[in-house]
Amino acid sequence: MKLSQRQEQIAHIVREEGPVTGDAIAKYLDVTRSALRSDLSVLTMLGVLDARPNVGYYYVGLSTETQVSETLNSFTVQDVLSQAVVVTPETSLYDTIVTLFTEDVGTILVCEDSYLLGVVSRKDLLRASMGQNNSNTMPISMIMTPVSKVIFVEPADTLVEAAQKMIDYEVDCLPVVIIEAEAKKKRYKVVGRVSKTTVTKTYLECSIQLGIFNER
Repeated sequence: MKLSQRQEQIAHIVREEGPVTGDAIAKYLDVTRSALRSDLSVLTMLGVLDARPNVGYYYVGLSTETQVSETLNSFTVQDVLSQAVVVTPETSLYDTIVTLFTEDVGTILVCEDSYLLGVVSRKDLLRASMGQNNSNTMPISMIMTPVSKVIFVEPADTLVEAAQKMIDYEVDCLPVVIIEAEAKKKRYKVVGRVSKTTVTKTYLECSIQLGIFNER
């Protein structure tokens, strides 16, 4: 949760002047005490401030978990995306399976001239290959999930939004696309991908940087 400008001002006042009463904080900001009630409640709930009866507010600081959350919220998909693993719609089922294991990924994007046509997952390939004698000739376009049903993110989306989409739709990877509108038709230019591994790696790096594991 990102602090508002006034909440940051309150935290600064308490850090510099604390312990300080709510009335004193209101006087510093030239507002009424009641106007600060919700802000003080939020700061106390987040652990930024602590309150003691008849004494006032003390500055505690953001908890490490809150700092990790704030840091993750600052990342956009553009900051962490990786190169997409792509095949063309004419690529055979067999060659797509080889690509999947060679690149060690769980999802492959089907593109033509960098524009997204569909996706295939490890599960799709397993299902399609069972009992198939023509995997060398079957084009991957026959089994892909078409672009109209593909869940994607854009570069400016936050990493948290991408993670939430992966959870909501139960997918391991999302294409990162730039939407182009041409003659009332949308096209989706692929610029990368973001995966659950990306989210986990970023969270781990933030946690290590902020010392969360050293505190436990």
